[in-house]
Amino acid sequence: MLAPRADRRLRSLLDAADTPLTLGELVDGGFDPLPLPGTGRTLERWQMLAAVAAHDLSLVKLFEGHTDALAIMYELGAPPAPPGSRWGTWCAEPPDARVALSLQPDGSCRLSGSKAWCSGAHSITHAVISAWNEAGEPCLAAIELDQARVTVGDHGWQAAGMAAARTVDVHLDAAIATPVGRPGDYVARPGFWHGGAGIAACWYGGAAGIAEMTRQRCGPRPDAHRLAHLGAIDVALAGAAAVLRETAAWIDAWPQASAQVPAQRARLVVEAAATEVMVHAGRALGAAPLCRDARFAQAMVDLPIFLRQSHAERDLAALGGALLPPAEAPWSL
Repeated sequence: MLAPRADRRLRSLLDAADTPLTLGELVDGGFDPLPLPGTGRTLERWQMLAAVAAHDLSLVKLFEGHTDALAIMYELGAPPAPPGSRWGTWCAEPPDARVALSLQPDGSCRLSGSKAWCSGAHSITHAVISAWNEAGEPCLAAIELDQARVTVGDHGWQAAGMAAARTVDVHLDAAIATPVGRPGDYVARPGFWHGGAGIAACWYGGAAGIAEMTRQRCGPRPDAHRLAHLGAIDVALAGAAAVLRETAAWIDAWPQASAQVPAQRARLVVEAAATEVMVHAGRALGAAPLCRDARFAQAMVDLPIFLRQSHAERDLAALGGALLPPAEAPWSL
């Protein structure tokens, strides 16, 4: 596992849980003030995300969104979150679901339109949401969801994977919100790619959780084939862990620099490793745990959905393009 230094109290809670925990339990337990990325403890932040992911990928989807919202608001100078509040980060931008932002004379704003891919909408209290102002500029706003002008949908998610994250559409009818930062800040700030790399830590945790369940189910006298699959899982995870540690150290050393290349590289390495872990886990254990072990089966359907937050070949092409300009050789040991 990646997290030998992760908060022991959090690990004890996760290990003792007989049923999936909730975001509210993590917030009420005081586990959400994670170290901010780029402040010297980025790896510790990712270790805690990975620990939650190994327990439940739908839960870490909500926990990562909550902690990312807190980091965004801190970085952009927004007021601190109210005690006990549970946040989402809703910044997906499909072309058919854009939200319009209208500034008000009192400094607030109104949000109108439908927002897609709103994870946790039924269980959170607030969200950082992306929108577009009258000038066509991308903006961020913080919104309290308990208002009549916010309608949370109850359908749209058809997949068995990540179903517990309750990802739905939310409709906003001139909902009252507060601007966060300036137009364009969400993508322009250094933390954008810090958060993108943090998603890879969640993927890693999910893969490591499947790997640990596979190791435990290998039996007292596994045959050579099962051992070979376990060895392949170890190689995949060891490489991914090394890249995540290196990326966290890079971010802490250069917190104001663009982390696009290190973050994209980490995401792609972890995506490949997680995919390999799932293949070897299934081949090592066969159909039995997929059919009779609810936790293993859920992790194996959750992780492929979560991994599709990657942009696949588009990210590979972007990474390749970033390596072309004359610069120091990128592959020196």
